[in-house]
Amino acid sequence: MTFSANGHDIVVIGASAGGVEALTHVAAGLPQGFAAAVFIVLHLPPDAPSALAAILARAGRVPAMEAKHQLAIEPGTIYVAPPNRHLAVHRGHMVLQAGPRENSARPAVDVLFRSAARAYGRRVVGIVLSGTLRDGALGLAAIKLRGGVTIVQDPQEALFSGMPQSALRATTIDFRLRAADIASQLVKLTSHSFEHEPMQSSESERFDVTMHAADEPESEASPKLPNAASGLTCPECHGSLWELNDSGSYRFECRTGHAYSLDALLAEQGEAVEAALWAAVNSLQERSATFRRLSETPSTLVNNPDYLERAEQVERQAEALLSLLRGLISDGQVG
Repeated sequence: MTFSANGHDIVVIGASAGGVEALTHVAAGLPQGFAAAVFIVLHLPPDAPSALAAILARAGRVPAMEAKHQLAIEPGTIYVAPPNRHLAVHRGHMVLQAGPRENSARPAVDVLFRSAARAYGRRVVGIVLSGTLRDGALGLAAIKLRGGVTIVQDPQEALFSGMPQSALRATTIDFRLRAADIASQLVKLTSHSFEHEPMQSSESERFDVTMHAADEPESEASPKLPNAASGLTCPECHGSLWELNDSGSYRFECRTGHAYSLDALLAEQGEAVEAALWAAVNSLQERSATFRRLSETPSTLVNNPDYLERAEQVERQAEALLSLLRGLISDGQVG
């Protein structure tokens, strides 16, 4: 099967929480023989199989399958990223990568979007559906920068509006649509006539190096200059974070390539603070229990009458810290 000589023939879609319903609407509206290849990243648990391809295949008339490493791209097919692997689009084929997480996700929407923008430029249509935080926003900006078309699900309709809202703030959006209206717009875009480059790989793509570790895992070119780190640490590997600028939007990336938008970094820091405080509460409670055990030990073995008093003091400290932690959780400051 060959690609159409006209129109946008690479469609990339990103979604997270609430995304399955929206993806089902899109798949249901695509006609048989749809002239573009569709690639989907949905945030998934890393250790559970995905049924998304089967769900989308049942929902519509376009065949859907799980993406496979080095598989040739065919139009009229939906490719779904498998759990725990980034999905990238290269000229004529797709690549699965066990690279560093971005925005705490693997697969990450930004990885798919950036790779499609690099490989196919204005032939790409990028779509952000329901989800939380910012994954997909910078990737959609990359698609727009290279002449592609950008679409977001209307945040008022999305079950979770975080990803669509972030995309709207990050770049110019061509279409803001209900999920059920996206497929008809895609059909129109595939028939929009313009000349484009052949499907085969090109030298320009091969040497079009980005600043992202997930895109260039073997590249020695890096904007992470010595002695220029941000002073913040990576929530995942605890290495230094560099503050990098993508077309006016900031992201943070560590030496190994874990990358975060500001919102994602704040969320991860909140979880780290909560975990640290729960550990502190547990340590205080254990210390109090040890003092109580010592206070009940026969005086011939242990001779310290202050153990019971110290146990009660530490219990009060643990209760105070626990009260503080519960307040932070209630206020949304951690977790």
